[in-house]
Amino acid sequence: MKNYVSIYDIENIEQTVQEAIELKKNPFQFEKLGNHKTLVMLFFNASLRTRLSTEKAAKNLGMEVMILNVNDTWNLEYEDGTVMDLNTAEHIKEAAQVISQYTDIIAVRAFPSLIDKEKDESEYVIKNFVKYATVPIVNMESATAHPLQALADAITIEELKRTTKPKVVLSWAPHPKALPQAVANSFVNMMKELDVEFLITHPKGYELNPKITKDVTINYDQEEALLNADFVYTKNWSSYHDYGKVLTKDANWMLTKEKIGNANFMHCLPVRRNVVVEDAVLDSENSVVIQQANNRTFAAQVVLKNILKTLQWKH
Repeated sequence: MKNYVSIYDIENIEQTVQEAIELKKNPFQFEKLGNHKTLVMLFFNASLRTRLSTEKAAKNLGMEVMILNVNDTWNLEYEDGTVMDLNTAEHIKEAAQVISQYTDIIAVRAFPSLIDKEKDESEYVIKNFVKYATVPIVNMESATAHPLQALADAITIEELKRTTKPKVVLSWAPHPKALPQAVANSFVNMMKELDVEFLITHPKGYELNPKITKDVTINYDQEEALLNADFVYTKNWSSYHDYGKVLTKDANWMLTKEKIGNANFMHCLPVRRNVVVEDAVLDSENSVVIQQANNRTFAAQVVLKNILKTLQWKH
């Protein structure tokens, strides 16, 4: 594996999921692989699970970790030919090459603006790091994708499935803020690669990018969609068509114990209790969100392991 920018950087998803499950049994079995190797993590947005799980994954492999919380304090320029006389102080061309000298792998987290769809979909932050860095890049969530989360989700479903082809439903939920589509996008892409019965349910107007949901069943009736589900993944996202807008906060779409039945409840966290999902679901035995969060470590670890092996072969 050269980079991990999307789930399609995984050559064999089924094999990678099994590798991650084996790593979970003995997290330190490759602790010498990362000796004298460094991971730099760049956060253009705040993080809890992604930051801690990725750092732990790297340390399980024997790597050193450096973290830079960029936020709004380091304004990079991404456009070519720009006269940099405004608020950007450094160009990505220099920044990516300089950071590459200090590390063996760069992990980047950057959210979308939810204002300029074309610019967000260009993935200009992550793609410029891939273009100008001289070391592998890992996507810790970008404008349109969250491949580490999607891999953790696949691991969770594989560990807990009770049938060979489980029914998996992605259900939109209300939220007071406009949120990105990244988690939903990567989850949809991942489910299309797995042997599952998959469908999406959301109010009209919340359709995701049709290129991503092509050939996926969409049911606007939530209760009908959830019938006999084995896994229910609940997530809010803002409108794709009316880009970045909150079209409705319909509380009727909150996930309840009655709706979920015997299905496993999944969510990437953080989750707003009694807005996205009621307490009775989150606090029940059906909730697997803690196991799902734990699997973030092993999703990151299997990715870093495979990148380190590629670096090893190069040398």
